[in-house]
Amino acid sequence: MGHIGDSLDRAALSVSTRPIPVGAQARVRFLVKRAKGSTKAVAEQLGVSQRTIERYLKGEIRRPRKELADRMAAEVRRLWQPRVKQRARRQAATATGLVIETRARFGFTAAPGSTDDSRVRRITQHLPPDYAARLFAAQDAGAGERQLQQIAAEGLQEIYFKDRGRRADGLQVEFTDIDYVEIDYS
Repeated sequence: MGHIGDSLDRAALSVSTRPIPVGAQARVRFLVKRAKGSTKAVAEQLGVSQRTIERYLKGEIRRPRKELADRMAAEVRRLWQPRVKQRARRQAATATGLVIETRARFGFTAAPGSTDDSRVRRITQHLPPDYAARLFAAQDAGAGERQLQQIAAEGLQEIYFKDRGRRADGLQVEFTDIDYVEIDYS
């Protein structure tokens, strides 16, 4: 995905109430349980044979290849505690909002006489629930990184730079050259 989409996914993982299964056998067992007992479905998900999945379940194979281990871990993370993740997203979108920490280049289009030179800034800012809801809706709709970046830029523009409309009227912010972005549920 991209910086913001990946950060939203990491934030969802951080709300888990139980640890994710660690070993290959435990992960395969979880995936098979989620697939309602279908080893064939899990094999198709992971791109291996059904017999390989059965051997992991029996404990005959203990250490998967790196590529398979990565696919297994990603699939388990994606499916782990969906209701907990959904509840945290709903809470952020309706009541608490998100905290975004970023180091990126911010440029401005502002009134004459002010400087519009872009520069790198490190910003940690709470975004209200309406921006969280917009980010989640865009991510669920399959929006690209550029659209997610635009929503985050609008939130930072209104909350951080314009101070909720109390200053810098007419300021337009460009959010580019992202070094990193960390998003957390507040």
